[in-house]
Amino acid sequence: MHSPNPRTAESATSPAPPGRLKNRWLIAACAVGIHVCIGSVYAYSVMTAPVSTLLGATADEVKVSFSIAIACLGLAAAFLGHFVEKRGPRASGMLSATCFGLGLIGAGLAVQVGSIWLFYLTYGVLGGIGLGVGYITPVSTLVKWFPDKRGMATGLAIMGFGFASMLAAPIMADLFLADGSTEAEPVYTTWSVARTFFLLGVVYAVVMFASAQYLAPPPKVLLLPARCLGGFGVPAGRHVALGRGG
Repeated sequence: MHSPNPRTAESATSPAPPGRLKNRWLIAACAVGIHVCIGSVYAYSVMTAPVSTLLGATADEVKVSFSIAIACLGLAAAFLGHFVEKRGPRASGMLSATCFGLGLIGAGLAVQVGSIWLFYLTYGVLGGIGLGVGYITPVSTLVKWFPDKRGMATGLAIMGFGFASMLAAPIMADLFLADGSTEAEPVYTTWSVARTFFLLGVVYAVVMFASAQYLAPPPKVLLLPARCLGGFGVPAGRHVALGRGG
């Protein structure tokens, strides 16, 4: 006898999901929260001038750290994917928060001691690892929670990543300025730049940690309202069981 595909909607109906089941829209909000934080990496051009000024490096030398971060994003996403699946999105989200937050705080220390190599190591390598884990964790989680809307779920996460630069750039540009200076005549001091990295590191880590606490994989059988699946002949108000395999 042909066995039903566990990934397709079953014709049988089930009672409404229990109240303890996590709200998948809150899962989505937490995923977007993580991506808004790590997506700030694309506001990197804002920090090029203050960092190069204080480290005595050229703009191109400072931009190397961005290239390192993006390379580490790809490597972390490739080689830590098994960690995300094995340990779950909560642990993965906390790992991302730790690496990304410490990477920014370390960048502030690099500015204080005037070391471009320390900046490469912290912002580039450590922050890049946080980027990679933080990028794949929300996406893989949302796809499982939204089997009926996979494209929309992925789009929500990427939306947060894309909007981050637009949100973070003007805030970062203002924070980097020394007290009393303006964008028309910018003045950067070691403390004004270092404190910005410290502040961003702490704020992003807190937001990412908080977001990760609610992340969780869906149950083996996810109950969705019939309307989410186009009905499938199920009476209104009923739920359809979707098996996610594994």
